Amino acid sequence: MNAFCIFIVQKLKPMKQLIILLFTIIIYSCTKEKQNVDAIVVNGNIYTVDDNFNKAQAFAIKNGKFIEVGTSQAIKTAYSSERLIDAKGQTIVPGFIDAHCHFLALGFGEQTVDLVGTKSFEEVVKRVLDFQNDKKMPFVMGRGWDQNDWEEKAFPNKKLLDKLFPKTPIALTRVDGHAILCNQAALDLGKVTIDSKVEGGEVIVENGELTGVLVDNAESLVLEYWPKPTKNDKINALLAAQKMCFDLGLTTVDDAGLDRESIELIDSLQQSGDLKMRVYAMVSFSEENVDYYLKKGTIKTDKLNVRSFKFYADGALGSRGAMLRAPYTDKPEHMGLLVTDLNTFNANAERIADSDYQMNTHAIGDSANHVVLQTYNKVLNGKSDRRWRVEHAQVVSQEDFEFYENVFPSIQPTHATSDMYWAEDRLGSERIKGAYAYKQLLNAYGKVALGTDFPVEQVSPFLTFYAAVVRQDLEHYPEGGFQKENGLTREEALKGMTIWAAYSNFEENEKGSIEAGKFADFIILDKDIMTVNQNEIPNIKVEQTFVGGEQQ
Repeated sequence: MNAFCIFIVQKLKPMKQLIILLFTIIIYSCTKEKQNVDAIVVNGNIYTVDDNFNKAQAFAIKNGKFIEVGTSQAIKTAYSSERLIDAKGQTIVPGFIDAHCHFLALGFGEQTVDLVGTKSFEEVVKRVLDFQNDKKMPFVMGRGWDQNDWEEKAFPNKKLLDKLFPKTPIALTRVDGHAILCNQAALDLGKVTIDSKVEGGEVIVENGELTGVLVDNAESLVLEYWPKPTKNDKINALLAAQKMCFDLGLTTVDDAGLDRESIELIDSLQQSGDLKMRVYAMVSFSEENVDYYLKKGTIKTDKLNVRSFKFYADGALGSRGAMLRAPYTDKPEHMGLLVTDLNTFNANAERIADSDYQMNTHAIGDSANHVVLQTYNKVLNGKSDRRWRVEHAQVVSQEDFEFYENVFPSIQPTHATSDMYWAEDRLGSERIKGAYAYKQLLNAYGKVALGTDFPVEQVSPFLTFYAAVVRQDLEHYPEGGFQKENGLTREEALKGMTIWAAYSNFEENEKGSIEAGKFADFIILDKDIMTVNQNEIPNIKVEQTFVGGEQQ
């Protein structure tokens, strides 16, 4: 009992019994013990990202969840803990959610040749030589080249690889994953010839000879015969990807396309405690996978959510595989590729519409977006809040934006700042106006989910935020921003990386904001992402990342 309470009791002794009873209640409140919790964070500049976008100073954590959010004084008065974290005024936001990425593929990237940022085909070859001189692998895989970054912007040719690696199969994937360059040793694995055909793909032939470039579904002609990674390879890849993501403040990743074996491995690693990253797994489309998971039903744990299928409508704009409604401006004889047969796509959409599963479809070109939107709206007629997603929604005809009213746009802002140098060449001055139109998509649906599409783009969510808001590259080009009218505000961008991304996963009641009852997933930043000079956004560092209240 503190001195004030003793003083009150002493003064009450001559008073009547009723008054004594009243002050007994006061005494009880004076001596009431604080609630013990697992951790308390105080003195923070906290953006809660709740419905009102409120700010706070502190919160208490118990059993991996926030139990109260408020002022530092209020939290310290009500709670006690052996773990008191003084944020010292630093900015705290909910853990970032990458709404579209390739988590497992990111980890595998550590085991392949990194070709990102190469400025010529000669540089690509040099990196392959350096890798192979060091690793001496029986098969060599690389990823990240983009001919649009080279002075010679045509697709590469395999001749130099054939000369340098006559017996070692080489497969080098374009940055977007929608084309590969193979040497002859790799093509021989699949017995690829100039007459090879595959629906939804293309074998590039020039002057009657194979160039080694295989686009979209044609990649399978070689990759089907490529050595499969072992279970240990996958485990190492997942753990490597987890470290990279935690370092950058990601606490949930939406892996846009996983097979059953990989999903079950992720689940087992999460159950054992080795993998702490929360994963929203999109099941890669195959008839077998749809049959299995529709029969099994959705899967939900605190760390894993399996309730969506990933489909492909078309390819990528950079490799001219995106399906357009009119020919490419820079290649009038070409309109792109429809990767999934329409009958197959529509039939599966009907089946999934009758389940609890979500349908998430890659659509880049305006024709692909049109087809997907028409199918979605048809099969979802009368079914609201299904949150079916279009992944990328990259080029949309102006008359089609209204069809996004009941379809969730899942977008990757860094695609705009990566593609802006050549996108208008592909699309022309009019069609480009409906490309990377993030504000129009937001206005149509009311929310957008933001991701990176790593390893196609860099992992950093700060680059996502910067591209969404500023719409410039890291050299601050172009002045004023690329089609700035379709940029997002900082508040919209932060929501897209947290609560709106959670909503796109049907997880808004458990994560995405700092509120009582939700998982204590949060990050501490070295700068205030909401007020720092826009040119400093890409340089923001994550001081600490917490998942379920535990530092990672």
